Amino acid sequence: MRALFVVLKPLCFLALLGYCPSATIRPKEGWQVYSSAQDADGRCICTVVAPEQNLCSRDAKSRQLRQLLEKIQNMSQSIEVLNLRTQRDFQYVMKMESQMKGLRSKFRQIESNRRTLLTKNFQELKGKMNELQPLIPVLEQYKTDATLISQFKEEIRNLSLVLTAIQEEIGAYDYEELQQRVLSLEGRLRNCMNKLTCGKLMKITGPITVKTSGTRFGAWMTDPQASPKNNKVWYMDSYTNNKIVREYKSVSDFVAGVESRTYNLPFHWAGTNHVVYNGSLYYNKYQSNIIVRYSFESGRVMTQRALESAGFHNVYPYTWGGFSDIDLMADELGLWAIYATNQNAGNIVISQLDPLTIQVLNSWNTEYSKRNAGESFMICGTLYITNSHLTGAKVYYSYSTKTSTYEYMDIPIHNQYFHMSMLDYNARDRALYGWNNGHQVLFNVTLFHIIKTDDES
Repeated sequence: MRALFVVLKPLCFLALLGYCPSATIRPKEGWQVYSSAQDADGRCICTVVAPEQNLCSRDAKSRQLRQLLEKIQNMSQSIEVLNLRTQRDFQYVMKMESQMKGLRSKFRQIESNRRTLLTKNFQELKGKMNELQPLIPVLEQYKTDATLISQFKEEIRNLSLVLTAIQEEIGAYDYEELQQRVLSLEGRLRNCMNKLTCGKLMKITGPITVKTSGTRFGAWMTDPQASPKNNKVWYMDSYTNNKIVREYKSVSDFVAGVESRTYNLPFHWAGTNHVVYNGSLYYNKYQSNIIVRYSFESGRVMTQRALESAGFHNVYPYTWGGFSDIDLMADELGLWAIYATNQNAGNIVISQLDPLTIQVLNSWNTEYSKRNAGESFMICGTLYITNSHLTGAKVYYSYSTKTSTYEYMDIPIHNQYFHMSMLDYNARDRALYGWNNGHQVLFNVTLFHIIKTDDES
């Protein structure tokens, strides 16, 4: 799933949105600025630099040109087949012509001397006719194929005229050159998207129900660090008394229930707030504040470390309980742990972790009670907290680790199935994964971005 600003259609989509006067990019000479996405208030979310010539119409012509070229190629193949068939049929026609000449000669003999007409002649004539009978349908097919070839030739002539007109309209750009211009623009789009790695949460839409399975509580996830071709899904049912992780090769396999592998963890997990990051599963060991790093590749625990002072075993859970004291998550900036301590009066502590050693790199103390939080997730180094796990929940509070500041928010989140026991952001998919009362769901997020040029960064 991709957020709104990810679903960008090169070229024509840009022109539809038009020029965004609030953009901060200073375009190079000979180029225009187009807005590729805006938020509900009309503010620019993404800015893309595009050629000043209207390549949208050219792109449409290029698409038409490509379709015509494909059509001509298909026609050429059809003509080739017809030619082979007509060559074969022509041999039959030649044979038929020879036999017709023989019949004509026989008829002349009969006409010249009717008195000598005997039974033998009739039998011979009948045999000749029988030989000719199967060739009549072949002759008919030959005539049909000849007509088709004629029609094809006429259509190719018409297409050639259209192609010539398109080439004249495109001007100096041939199709290959135009395609390179398109690829260049797509490269600029990708560069723009690279600038969109971080932003402020503006809206949550959905959910999309992917599957209904398992108990009321659980977790499912993909690896935000995986390659685009790796779409494995991991599934962990229940919040305790379980050590089985189910792996699926893709979301479609997950929906179909086609498992590719299962893992039997060495320790039971606590809660539902696990995360897969760069090929490893990070989870809270049951009845402890120990974080376990389990490698799927090696099938063994690589690291385990206690999160100092972190409450566990329903001391500081989310509002729904379920041993959800320690919430592990990942975003664009790395791996995080969300928990509460006595030293911070039961309020949420944010710690960034080293993915290999699970050592705390840095920590931030918030003033939001962990027990009053429904769920939370990190986007671009900012923690977003919902005020409930039930119907009517909304993102109520956020804390930025970049500025060490907080703000109150009011972003609704549709709790379709009335009980949310897991909510995690996936930076690769730019979506929220949720476990909503035995339903595995996805939420789309809209982020607001301020883009700087390379000169300004």
